[in-house]
Amino acid sequence: MKKRYAICGVSGRALGMFAKPILSTFAGTCELVGLLDRDPMRFDLYRTRFPEHTDVRTYNEREFDRMVDETRPDVVIVAGRDDTHAQYLIAALRRDLDVITEKPMVTTGEDSRRVMEAEKASKGSVTVTFNYRYAPVHTRIKELVLEGKLGRITSVDLNWYLDTYHGSSYFKRWNRVRELSGGLSIHKCTHHFDLVNWWTGQKPVEVFAYGALNYYGAEGELNPKKEDGRFCSTCEYTRDCAYYSRWNARSKSIRVPDDHLGSLDAVKSSFPYSDYRPDRCIFDSQIDIEDTYAASIKYDRGALLSYSVNFSLPYEGYRLAINGTKGRLETIEYHMPGRTPFPTPVQTIDYFPLFGSKETIHVVHREGGHGGGDPLLLEDLFMGEDPGRPYRILSGAVDGAYSVATGEAVWRSVRDHRPVTIEEVLEGKGGRKQ
Repeated sequence: MKKRYAICGVSGRALGMFAKPILSTFAGTCELVGLLDRDPMRFDLYRTRFPEHTDVRTYNEREFDRMVDETRPDVVIVAGRDDTHAQYLIAALRRDLDVITEKPMVTTGEDSRRVMEAEKASKGSVTVTFNYRYAPVHTRIKELVLEGKLGRITSVDLNWYLDTYHGSSYFKRWNRVRELSGGLSIHKCTHHFDLVNWWTGQKPVEVFAYGALNYYGAEGELNPKKEDGRFCSTCEYTRDCAYYSRWNARSKSIRVPDDHLGSLDAVKSSFPYSDYRPDRCIFDSQIDIEDTYAASIKYDRGALLSYSVNFSLPYEGYRLAINGTKGRLETIEYHMPGRTPFPTPVQTIDYFPLFGSKETIHVVHREGGHGGGDPLLLEDLFMGEDPGRPYRILSGAVDGAYSVATGEAVWRSVRDHRPVTIEEVLEGKGGRKQ
């Protein structure tokens, strides 16, 4: 019997990451039975993408219980805007259903606690799709730690870079509003915090951070005109906008495909949504989040993380070092070679024993999104975890909660100029309002 899936939030990620593989690669064992969204035009987009599967039933945002009653899903997939995740996660768990959710699991520590409590009271369980865990280099790092090559982990240095193409994309979309995304310390950085939590096997306990809006917003130094309400596809100042000019030819016939818009054509002045456009000006005064962070994070078994992220750099990737009582590990990744204006090497891992000679570890790289992690994650989601893997890799509600709480602690520390504990964030102390 096929396992039945319903999707809450018909986003581009929902269509590409979940609907497509359910309807194709895993069609023999999986079935898509319901779609829920606030915008009926997103159902039209689904039908355009998958014309041979138009019989899937659709529901508005307030019809979750009706959808479950009529379609009887085994699993609910939550893939809409970040601030909608908590309500559908908790509603599904109250119906004793399993839930697969996009990261971040939710947007606040308080909602994280509510989800964990709902899971404890439910027969269902939560899986958070942290696909970065599945990248071959990242799994090899996990294996090196488990093999004891580093000994007890004492400190981690992680510096993450987003280029002017990818980094600016968050400021064109709803992510730029903290109420909807939690800010990028939650929406994006939870990926990175989860990796460190998973690699080290430790939980964060306290955060101190600085952050700023350096590149985007009305005061951005490269803003060609202080004027709100502009859209990239109709803006009169694109020739004077360095961010737009870098990635678009004047003829508009040559452009870098936008990985967040998928099959949409951003050149068009209209989009297949009722009241949303993902091409808003990156210099709009609506933006109320940061684009730069530097944080120090303490863990429950003594490890210390020195972390930074920047959303407007010349190239994309990260630099990682993990130190332990027996040695050190280093790796550098250039994430998008096609967008990097210089030759980039194949990523390797350098291992330095505390006493001994350096060892360079080569990893078999794979095709697919997120460093080759997406195809492996999908197999685990829709076929069950690989029984031959000697460690857990799928993320649960607790993993999701600690990554979100770390991201919120970063933002609270920026706001309040003080250390913030993970405990107070999960308990909902301090709140969001300034």
